[in-house]
Amino acid sequence: MMKNIKYILTDIEGTTTSISFVTDILFPYFRENISKLKELKHIPDVFQAFEETIDLAKQIENKEEKQSFDKTSVSEVSFDIDQIIATLLKWSLEDKKITPLKTLQGILWEEAYKSGEISGHIYEDVPAAFETWKKEGIEIGIFSSGSIKAQKLIFGYSVFGDLTKYLSNYFDTTTGGKREIETYEKISENLKIPAENILFLSDIVEELDAADKAGFQTIQLVRTGNTANWKQTVNSFSEILFKS
Repeated sequence: MMKNIKYILTDIEGTTTSISFVTDILFPYFRENISKLKELKHIPDVFQAFEETIDLAKQIENKEEKQSFDKTSVSEVSFDIDQIIATLLKWSLEDKKITPLKTLQGILWEEAYKSGEISGHIYEDVPAAFETWKKEGIEIGIFSSGSIKAQKLIFGYSVFGDLTKYLSNYFDTTTGGKREIETYEKISENLKIPAENILFLSDIVEELDAADKAGFQTIQLVRTGNTANWKQTVNSFSEILFKS
């Protein structure tokens, strides 16, 4: 039983949402429609993500080639739009947690959500828990490797309707890595809530371990296909209990 919880921070994939929804629906949609980004480069967020993709690709290739002296420096090579798209597709296939990729995924997914092609999968126990926690005065936030835009979409266009009314904050990789202690310390500082009063929910032990070391209370969600391997586990949000 959790004590003195004032804020609940939850992961998405494997926690509020089926991993298969992300891997079997969202990722394939992005890859199948990635060429649409060529027509959206005039949008500031897309243009900036393209610039970040170029910079990161150059850094990666320069690092790989730093011992070679007979090749043209990658920093001298210009990227055209097709190379950018190819790079993003490669990162997507490798499931890289890279900010510009996540940004562009969110932009394409927005079209699909708004058109009704996609509805965000949410486990049945989640909406009722969100409503109960809010009534009890507990704030709720999201921390996912997916962009904040993608987070808002999955909850805003969920199979249970708009759930964003229950959510106070969103955090993504711009705050830091999910397996880094410092990231959770930043989140606590940002919220102005002591770490010991924050409960973090995730299916990934490495994330729970980082949050635990930052002083958070933690629970592992053991959904279908996952294995219980943390000190506190539940199978459903409805099993999470609190005491003052």
